[in-house]
Amino acid sequence: MKILYISPSAGDSYYCGNCFRDSLQATALIRAGHDVTVMPLYLPMQLSSEGVPVFFPAVSYYLEQALFRKGNMPAWLGRLTSSKGMLGLASSLSGTTSSAGMEGMTMSMITGEDGAFRRHMEEMVRWMRKDGLPDVIHLSSSLLIGIAGYLKAELGIPVVCSLQDEEVWIDGLKDAWAEAAWKAIEDAAVHVDAFVTTSRYYRDVVRSRLRGIEPRVIEPGVEIARYRDDVLPAEPTVGFFYRMNGLDGLDVLADAFVLLKRRGTVPGLKLRIGGGAIGPDRKLVSKVRATLRPYAEDVLFEEHYSPAGHAAFYRKVTVLSVPLQFDEGVGLYVCEAFAAGRPVVEPRRGSFPEVVGDGGILYEPFGPGPLADALERLLTDRAEYDARRQAAMALARERYASGRCASLLEALYKEIILNNLTITQK
Repeated sequence: MKILYISPSAGDSYYCGNCFRDSLQATALIRAGHDVTVMPLYLPMQLSSEGVPVFFPAVSYYLEQALFRKGNMPAWLGRLTSSKGMLGLASSLSGTTSSAGMEGMTMSMITGEDGAFRRHMEEMVRWMRKDGLPDVIHLSSSLLIGIAGYLKAELGIPVVCSLQDEEVWIDGLKDAWAEAAWKAIEDAAVHVDAFVTTSRYYRDVVRSRLRGIEPRVIEPGVEIARYRDDVLPAEPTVGFFYRMNGLDGLDVLADAFVLLKRRGTVPGLKLRIGGGAIGPDRKLVSKVRATLRPYAEDVLFEEHYSPAGHAAFYRKVTVLSVPLQFDEGVGLYVCEAFAAGRPVVEPRRGSFPEVVGDGGILYEPFGPGPLADALERLLTDRAEYDARRQAAMALARERYASGRCASLLEALYKEIILNNLTITQK
């Protein structure tokens, strides 16, 4: 099966949950024998297929939405803002946590109505015809749903659209833009053959936000063989592996670690931090470093982030904790930790009760004290640790394996392709 996977891409500067989900799904399908082309829309990414252009280069498209919405940006300016150097700079600065000020670009990608959007889509369609049309197109997010309508009208190819954490972006839009965005997604849903999400929790969020949309649930899949390591670190090590910012709770974990060090109940306790940070995160990272300074010799910051380095990180920790400050559709880092045979400690919120199961401890309320208590419990009770670890490995095999994810996606693709053939023949 020939599959085109369209991902916005955050430029591989930090651990982007949705970007990594796209990577996992595409890789699983490739291993299952499918011909998968990964197309990054805004910024280059490591997984992108060779020779695939960036059709909506971030800087260029932002300027078009601000100044040239009719698609009349001067050619020289388009070449400059789409250059390799400019894309590299944009990648290093990517990752804004606020959608305020991005209303025009957001609505353009959802509605697909302005001239600038259509100009870029014309280029994409020309490239697709030259490369060979896919059997199915998979959009990474409903924030890209305007692409579905255009491609359906031009090519008639079935479209799948993933849904995950759109509200984090949409609800940050100014004034009445958020309501308009949700309504526009509902209207554009007619062009999508199937919606898919990664947890029952987020399926229910979608039901409450978007009328008439019923997504399938397909849990993420991780290649267990790349992660599994039965040898634990010599010293108990708590790991944080996500973007290093306040929204993902790095400062909360730092405070909890300091509490544990002061208690002295977990001898030799270490903290390993990875996942990447960019410009907007530097202030928070500096604050966290100051908090941890008294125990600096027991803390390791992995400054450089690479998608290829995920598995190695999990093998170096005893337990993982990413104390999110919002409700997430799925925590892929939990699935990765389970694949490595590492239990987790997470707040009792969002999808964590569903995803974690018996593979870790859930705590509430959500401050550093309860987190420290949960970590202390897991790291001082070997029987409980071993039980949670065994449960984590079982969940990885039974629910979060890459082969299972690929099989479920393949079945969905075949179903909608068959449905489209039936409709066409009628």
